[in-house]
Amino acid sequence: MRNAFVETSNYRRFLAGLETIKGRGAGEACLMVLDGAPGLGKTTTLSRWVAQTGSVYIRALQGWDDQWMITDLLAEMSIRAPRLKRERYQKLVAAFGERQMQNQVSGRSFGIVVDECDLISGRREVIETLRGISDSLEVPIILVGMGNLRDNLRRFPQVESRVSSKIQFTPATREDTAALINGLSEVPVAPDLTEYVWRMSRGYNREILEAIGRIERFGRRVDPGDGGITMYDMAGQVLMNDRNTGSPIMMPEGA
Repeated sequence: MRNAFVETSNYRRFLAGLETIKGRGAGEACLMVLDGAPGLGKTTTLSRWVAQTGSVYIRALQGWDDQWMITDLLAEMSIRAPRLKRERYQKLVAAFGERQMQNQVSGRSFGIVVDECDLISGRREVIETLRGISDSLEVPIILVGMGNLRDNLRRFPQVESRVSSKIQFTPATREDTAALINGLSEVPVAPDLTEYVWRMSRGYNREILEAIGRIERFGRRVDPGDGGITMYDMAGQVLMNDRNTGSPIMMPEGA
């Protein structure tokens, strides 16, 4: 499989959300909520953006409190945590401010991505600390979750009011699936098989990538022809596993 990034409709939706933050009215409204079911490409999209911009990515942990989070963020910035709480917070804000200024000079965006936010979105001290960082620097903080994030944030009106962009990742479209297969597969794939991958995967990137891997392994053993690997070629082969049952999804015989 090619080591490439394919821009899908979800990725474009994410970039549009960042533009919404840039064009916000209130300076402190710098928070973005990005959610969606597992397997829709959230982490892949954000990892690419973080790598491109030199932004900060951290994954929330079960049991995080505000001080644990600050210590982990300092470690992500390669900064040793001071002993006193106030000093830790000041050190972190100063480091973010310096990184933000460096990015502005080089014409790049800067933000802080907090993944797995469902784990901490009900913890007032953590959410309020993130709000404080965002307010003090007017830096985008992207809160990433899978289901409960939006509802939990409604419990904290001062935080929820600062969310200027809410983005939901949705299953890949037919066009997204074709783009992923064309951009990542090292063997050509026929349109009928592309369509079948889209339908059987239900638009989940994780399953689409699994299917590409299996198609590639099959395609290297045969001559795919000018039109690419077809459903007929792969009859009886495993295409992917069903995410609900774990059972293999087989290519139909005589397709």
